[in-house]
Amino acid sequence: MQSKNYGKVFWITGLSGSGKSSIGEKLKVLLNKKNEKTLIIHGDDIRKIFKFKYYSKKKRLSLAKSYSDFCKLINQQGINIIFTTVGLFNEVFKYNRKNLKNYTEIFIQTKIEKLKKHKSKIFYKKKTKNVWGLDLKPEYPRKPDIIINNNFKKSINDLAKIIYNEIKKNNSKKK
Repeated sequence: MQSKNYGKVFWITGLSGSGKSSIGEKLKVLLNKKNEKTLIIHGDDIRKIFKFKYYSKKKRLSLAKSYSDFCKLINQQGINIIFTTVGLFNEVFKYNRKNLKNYTEIFIQTKIEKLKKHKSKIFYKKKTKNVWGLDLKPEYPRKPDIIINNNFKKSINDLAKIIYNEIKKNNSKKK
């Protein structure tokens, strides 16, 4: 059941380079067209703004919970938010479900081999430490509300439309 006076939180997670940010941007356009004014924030942008330069698993977990708390502040003010982040910790997904109202977890599933072949990120091209799927073992969401398999064969627009239609379907079930 949806909580009135709260915004909706669309938490998009997946490996780096899986398309989270691009899909999130297209999803925002679709939501705004239906008069659901929505703010989008990317984990990478927050890292740049606040100059977070640590990448250890422990620091990432702390940062992911801070992201969730930030989303809660926006959510409580009745603002919809799309938050795109790697943050592959089951502890964080559980934390989100407990602390965020109107929460939708969206998992962009992509095989690491596809990402390496696609070479969308520099760290897939050269040896780098603290990379999810390489030397950090990701904890994929156990029960996400929406799963999108991005094998790079469908357009970002098509993937965003699939998510948007799933959101509409899930919202009508909750009423």
